[in-house]
Amino acid sequence: MGLRLKFNLVLLLVFAVGLAVSGYISHELLHRNARDEVLRNAGVMMEAALSARAYTNAQIRPLIPYDDNVFHPQSVPAYSATEIMNALHKKYADYSYKEATLNPTNPRNRAVEWEADIVMAFRNDPERDEISGVRVTPTGESLYLARPFQIKDKACLGCHTTAAQAPPAMVKIYGPNNGYGWKHMEVIGAQVVSVPMALPVRKANRAFYTFMLSLSLVFLVLFVILNIMMSLLIVRPIRRMSAAADKISTGNADGADIAEFSETGKDEIAVLGKSFNRMRRSLAKAIDMIDK
Repeated sequence: MGLRLKFNLVLLLVFAVGLAVSGYISHELLHRNARDEVLRNAGVMMEAALSARAYTNAQIRPLIPYDDNVFHPQSVPAYSATEIMNALHKKYADYSYKEATLNPTNPRNRAVEWEADIVMAFRNDPERDEISGVRVTPTGESLYLARPFQIKDKACLGCHTTAAQAPPAMVKIYGPNNGYGWKHMEVIGAQVVSVPMALPVRKANRAFYTFMLSLSLVFLVLFVILNIMMSLLIVRPIRRMSAAADKISTGNADGADIAEFSETGKDEIAVLGKSFNRMRRSLAKAIDMIDK
């Protein structure tokens, strides 16, 4: 196995290990950043929904007088927040907001299986204030961010304790069977925001492939340059010395047709060339002395 082949094998091994380590680290970092970006988007959506709830509760609800015969769902914070986020959903179909409730007044808010699991997780751990994760949807992976929906305002129980105590107009719209029996400080649902991960993941993958291609090109250029330098500075001089030594060993003791090696420079090859020149001269002198 030649020196060049050994050198190239070691170089390729080092490059392969370097690419693998760099690829793993960059892939993990880029996809973690993509997840963080999606989580930030989900947080913005959640805050927008909370702002809509607060605005409705503070400024819209007081403007609508109580009436046994007329119920305005627009005065309900959960309804207004859901409507606003549904308007966003029309333009961005993969983005969604839902106040998933185990026993909702409005059937559209009823929690499906995976949402019910989140609600139960909040119930089982009252100190927990947020849950996030990734689930697979028909349009791809989607990150969800959920926060508990807890009855902290006793005024809410006026509509949700029993159907008899609730506004008749509300019972007329939603019926007497759903949305009752709520208790103060009970976690009755979860506010769930879902944001698609497809676009951030595509961006992360594109950046990853670009980085790996650039790194591979850099390694390729280095590989070529190192091979050229090795050939010019090491392999060629050694081959010339080897050929000269072979000629001397086969009878060309005077080395008449063997060129002198350059003695300029202070690197190892130059030092070896000087030593070889001295050895050849000494051998030639010794042979001349014997012939005489």
